[in-house]
Formats: sequence, structure tokens, C-alpha cells
Amino acid sequence: MLFFLIGITISALSYYHLISIVVGRFFAIELAFSVLLVAEILSLVFTLTHSVADSVGKQFEIVSLILLRDSFKELGHLPLETVWNATTLLDLLPVLADALGAVVIFLIAGLFYRAQKHVKITSSPQEQLNFVMLKKFIASILLIIFLFLAGDGLTNFFSANHLQSLFNLYYTILIFADIFILIISLRYSNLYIHLFRYSSFALATVILRLSLSAPKFYNVLLSISAGVFVLLVANVYNVLNKHEPAEQK
Repeated sequence: MLFFLIGITISALSYYHLISIVVGRFFAIELAFSVLLVAEILSLVFTLTHSVADSVGKQFEIVSLILLRDSFKELGHLPLETVWNATTLLDLLPVLADALGAVVIFLIAGLFYRAQKHVKITSSPQEQLNFVMLKKFIASILLIIFLFLAGDGLTNFFSANHLQSLFNLYYTILIFADIFILIISLRYSNLYIHLFRYSSFALATVILRLSLSAPKFYNVLLSISAGVFVLLVANVYNVLNKHEPAEQK
């Protein structure tokens, strides 16, 4: 609520040229979404210690919110007095693509969570505890990196008169974190289905990272493709692993 009011104030001051910062009409909504995204990333860090699969689902939640934020950003570029013609409809296509893409990703994330049947990576309680502790260590490192990037982004926002996006860089770091977890998991299990599952999660993160810097329409296509991919992997994994008891991972 506070950041939304701050955004409205900045928008009003910018509209009447009382400040040098130039923002769009929906800057307050963009700022509110950005704060929500920061909270989601913090939640992603803590989810990683609980379940790698759930952290992947959280990544798709973040991407869906980014698409919604981009829709508002594109709407802010349209003139106040809109003349409805073929050109206007073409200008609205990126808005509709991002909005519909966000809905599809929202659906995929929900189905992905439902498909999860957490199975312990090892039958040894001590090894399972060690694996969880290593994931907590990685999550702590990610949290420190994110707080640093968030602080740097806030500084750039006030100095460069625009909101500095940190999501591209953070997703790049997540790729390396996923690969690191994959390597660690091999210490506790060399089963092919576990190796394939973790490798698939890492690949999905790479595709999501590409979608964040892809042109309009391609970003939605890549995001949905990554979602369909992990959803397929989750269901195939459940079929192949259906005789294992469901445990919290």
C-alpha cells in the first residue's frame, strides 16, 4: 500500500513536471508489482530449502507476475485519447500476449504444484539432513546476493531515473545454483530419474532466463514452453517413481 501511494505521488509530480523523473501513467502499479516480485524472490530463496521442485514452481509464479507488470507498462505507453483503428489494435497485441501468457503460466504453476509427489533422494536420514543443510547454505548465499542486487537496483533507480530490473541477473545466478544442486544431488543418488529431474529443472530455469530478455511474443512462447516442459517431466517422473513412498523432500 505504501509503495503504491509513493508511485501515485511520483506519477503526479512527474505529470505536472514538478520533478525531472519521467514515468508512465501506470508507474504506481508497476512499482507495486515490483515490490511483490521482490517478496516472491525472497519466498523463492526460502522455498529452495524446503523443496527444489517447489522453488521451480515459484520461479514460474515470478515470471507470471513479470508478464502482468509488463502488460501495465505497455498500456502506459498508449495515449490518453486513444483512436481505435488497426494501428491501435496492433499496439495492444503485446499487452494481450503478456496478459494471456501470465494466465497460462498461472495455470501451469498450479498444475505443477498438484503434480508434485516429493520423494526423499536418499534412504539415509543423515544423508537427507546433509542434503537439506547444503540447500540451506546455497539459499543463504542467494539471499545475500539478492539483497545486494536489490540495494544496487534501488540506487540506480534514483540516480538514473528509471526502475532498474534485477531479475535477469538473478535468474542467471539461479541457473548456476540449480546446476550446483544437481551436482550435490549426485553425491546422494545416482539414479537416472533423479538426475534427469534435476537437470530438467536447471534447463527450465535457463529457458525462463532467456524469456526475460526475449522480444515480445517470443518471451511468452519461451515461458509457456518451459512450463509445459517441467509439467511433462513432473508427470513422467511420478509415473516412473510411483512405487516410492511420498515423502517431504
